[in-house]
Amino acid sequence: MCSAAVVNADRVRFSKEIAARNLKPLWERVMRVKPGTAAVPALWRWEEVRPLLMRACELITAKEAERRVLMLENPALPGTTFITPALFAGVQAILPNEIAPTHRHTPNALRFVMEGEGAYTAIDGERIAMRPGDFVVTPGWTWHDHGNLGTKPVVWLDGLDTAFANLFGAHFREDYPEESQPVSKPAGVSPILSYPYERTRELLEEFSKGGEPHSSHGWRLRYTDPATGRDPFPTMAAFMQKLPKGFAGRNCRSTDGAVYCVVEGQGCIAIGEARFEFGPKDVFVVPSWERCRFAAKTDCVIFSYSDRAAQEALGFWREES
Repeated sequence: MCSAAVVNADRVRFSKEIAARNLKPLWERVMRVKPGTAAVPALWRWEEVRPLLMRACELITAKEAERRVLMLENPALPGTTFITPALFAGVQAILPNEIAPTHRHTPNALRFVMEGEGAYTAIDGERIAMRPGDFVVTPGWTWHDHGNLGTKPVVWLDGLDTAFANLFGAHFREDYPEESQPVSKPAGVSPILSYPYERTRELLEEFSKGGEPHSSHGWRLRYTDPATGRDPFPTMAAFMQKLPKGFAGRNCRSTDGAVYCVVEGQGCIAIGEARFEFGPKDVFVVPSWERCRFAAKTDCVIFSYSDRAAQEALGFWREES
């Protein structure tokens, strides 16, 4: 029989042979083979983020920045710019009389308006008003710019599926020859591009009168494209939920990583071993397959988006509650 030393020497030579041919032995894999990702729970407090964003408005001009955005990068994903491995999140501000120049890119983008009125986003020649609580859709590869015709700063949460475009090597970007595109369509002629908060809030109220809240999610609505009945994006799903005062939710978890923005109310969220108190305009992330549990000190309304649409299309999505 061969000695252990001879066997080990043969294995070392064999490893070098296969490595020289860009091969890897599966039996020595160190890849992750369990649900979840490297992302960790995190919360960004509005009372801390807003002053920094306003300071950025003082120091960085719209022309210098092109898009004046503070990215919400997950603490466990440094250098990626992503809040989860699949999603981007950032807080963008635009001052009165500013224009964020026209461009287009293959990633899809959503805007959730957090503060201020008087701003618009223009999408392929159609201007869409932006008001607090509105959910605005920017489909991939559409020309879009933003402007502020009001008297105060307007701030919104940006959500993009940039990681998907990067993964497939399909991230293209192009600048428009002019700063802003001409308005060529009356508002409302295109497939739905904006979901006004006033209407969403009315639907939540109607929904909440129809029965008991879900034990984990409260009353939750899922945004859909009325023309197709599907999610507004092929990769991202978006939701608005209401938690009644005193709500004490049950633990749940799902495979989609989700980003939440508090619209109204105060409460707390337990995510894995972490626990965060939240208030209006705070943003937090629940990573994939992390147990989470809501509790509401007051009536709460919370917007969220996740990569659930892509996971469902691919047959990956799972939930446990």
